[in-house]
Amino acid sequence: MSVELDHVERKPFGDYRDDARRWITVFESQFYPDMLEAALAKYAPVLVAFAQLADDAPNSADLLRAIQTRKQVRIQLLRIFRKYVSPDTSVEMLKVLRETEKRIREFGQGFRPIDEVRRSLAERPSPDEALIAVLAEYDQRGKKGYELTEAFFLWFESEFSEDGWTVAGPTGAGRDIDLPKVIDGYPTRTPVDFVVSDPDGVVRVVGFARYDSDRGGAQEDDRIGGNERRLREILRFESPAGIVPVKVVFLNDGPGLLLGSMWADYASIENGGEGRTLVTTLKMAQAGRFSIDWIVSGAS
Repeated sequence: MSVELDHVERKPFGDYRDDARRWITVFESQFYPDMLEAALAKYAPVLVAFAQLADDAPNSADLLRAIQTRKQVRIQLLRIFRKYVSPDTSVEMLKVLRETEKRIREFGQGFRPIDEVRRSLAERPSPDEALIAVLAEYDQRGKKGYELTEAFFLWFESEFSEDGWTVAGPTGAGRDIDLPKVIDGYPTRTPVDFVVSDPDGVVRVVGFARYDSDRGGAQEDDRIGGNERRLREILRFESPAGIVPVKVVFLNDGPGLLLGSMWADYASIENGGEGRTLVTTLKMAQAGRFSIDWIVSGAS
């Protein structure tokens, strides 16, 4: 991915706000109804399976129990269960198998009765394109974040791998990197999205990557607060003698950065990062804001 932008100086992140849109990467989404063909192929059979399970279940609690025995499409079935039976429970809450009976005790009184579930299913068209379009939205959650990370990795490797620098981390729905596993003596479990190591294999940068399509309100506050807590944990860690302290990168992108106070909040995180913290979009990184010079600057 080439960036036709002027090479940037490493000015504070907040100074880019006046022309922020210029620095934002937009990973495109599919138009409606173009996405329906693929969504129908994926979800129409799952809706049929859900209806069959609902016909066979004596009650709604047993419907949940039956869903939990399915392996390949269990999460998709749980999404439908939430829509038809229990909108007060999240899929994250329901998907933990060992807690199924606990969730039934806690929320079962609010489950829609199975007869009403069957009647509602019978009243909908088959296939139910409206519900399938809603279910297809789940497939897009996190996808752009993975695309952002992958694009950063490809760029980094093309720029710095010949000099022996490496970047590592999941580019899909893989497990985050736990810092105690890559930094000797790191005391607490702190998951990060990627790490950058020097030619000697020493971790020099830990990174967090986020793509925000939209963001605001409490979600915005939660995101910023979580980032600040993790940054404080990392900056408090005292590296052993002779080891250069790690730096922290927040790779953030997407039009959500333009909403609310997000840009100013990230600028504040960088400003309070003790000179070891950098906030950058992908385009800024590619234009020179993230560099080996920055990584090694201030190293003793």
